[in-house]
Amino acid sequence: MSDPGTNWAGNVAYRAERLVRPTTVEEIAGIVTASASVRVVGSRHSFSDIADTTGTMISLADLGGEPELDAARGVVRVPGGWRYGDLAPWLQERGRALSNLASLPHISIAGAVATGTHGSGERLGSLATQVRAVESIDGTGAPVRVERGDPDFAGSVVSLGALGVVTAVELDTEPAYELSQTVYEGAHWDDVLARFDEVQRGGDSVSLFTTWRDRDLVDQIWVKCRRDAPDLSVVGARPADGPRHPLPGIDPAPCTPQQGSRGPWFERVPHFRMAFTPSAGEELQTEYLVPRSDAVAAIDAVRALTPVIAPLLQVCEVRTMAGDDLWLSPASGTDAVGIHFTWRLDVAGVSALLPTIEAALPATMRPHWGKLFALSGADLAARYPHWDDAVALRERRDPDRRFHNAAMARFGL
Repeated sequence: MSDPGTNWAGNVAYRAERLVRPTTVEEIAGIVTASASVRVVGSRHSFSDIADTTGTMISLADLGGEPELDAARGVVRVPGGWRYGDLAPWLQERGRALSNLASLPHISIAGAVATGTHGSGERLGSLATQVRAVESIDGTGAPVRVERGDPDFAGSVVSLGALGVVTAVELDTEPAYELSQTVYEGAHWDDVLARFDEVQRGGDSVSLFTTWRDRDLVDQIWVKCRRDAPDLSVVGARPADGPRHPLPGIDPAPCTPQQGSRGPWFERVPHFRMAFTPSAGEELQTEYLVPRSDAVAAIDAVRALTPVIAPLLQVCEVRTMAGDDLWLSPASGTDAVGIHFTWRLDVAGVSALLPTIEAALPATMRPHWGKLFALSGADLAARYPHWDDAVALRERRDPDRRFHNAAMARFGL
């Protein structure tokens, strides 16, 4: 047992009575049944209290086991405590790859999947769409395995930690591939929004970065390609004359290789290298996802708020992703565009601003579960057609509400 500490950003001090690090699935089952309240913490990259509890906090960092690759099926089974940055080179050594990664390779696989975390690419879904099966210990201490095609699968992947302790996941893989990464500068929002689909089709993954200090300027466009890098001069963009960090003036050394050089997928898909702590300093994060059809309206709504956003902002990133059928995925039922804010560490200022942003965005907006937002449980429920199904599944998997916490109470789950 040890002090549960804080999240990665330092804005949440966990209230758990104890932190435990089980080494076997059987030990996890015993901890669950012996605890009135229990939650799982991954790599601590959530900016809310979604992983917190007043009881027992479980870390899966010491859960034993290595990945198991089924080459015939193209599936890898991964223990629950593994991070993407550890799995990626393991797969590369065996000639396999994942279709997508988030901007940070440092995050835990189980935690990223459970919160609907994503990378970028209009033809690529969130990380949860790579999941073929989920193995967990439910609220009764019983093992549960759910596979793609099972009735409960769509509700079991993006689970918010409400259904149990994820002990392993199976992920789809594909043959290893190479990518190039090019950063562009000089584009303006009016030109980019007029050709939004064309810009997004320019690469396998496209991210638009801005500080909103100039409401008209897209500071950087990061494009990751399996093919040749695109010509973005149609929106006034030119390749940067050197490596860049998403934050202006920051040393780009922590970032993955740029300037069109090709290399292994896992060294280009994330924005940041596994060997570096990717933060520019203390920060908070928020992200809102809207249907692709509402993307231009949502970005214009944010542009109108730049006088109040910019003073609190470090950087904003706009990314696309393909829709899915997972009940609580923010991209459920629609191709989506994410508008991500990395804030300065000003909890009071950001908390006061979020309702203003949320009111300005289209009513179709859904927040990222692992970041900060202000929407009420009623507002959340209204935006997810399968909300009642998710609640019913939670009641079956956790009848004594062992995995309930303050975040679940706010969400209404």
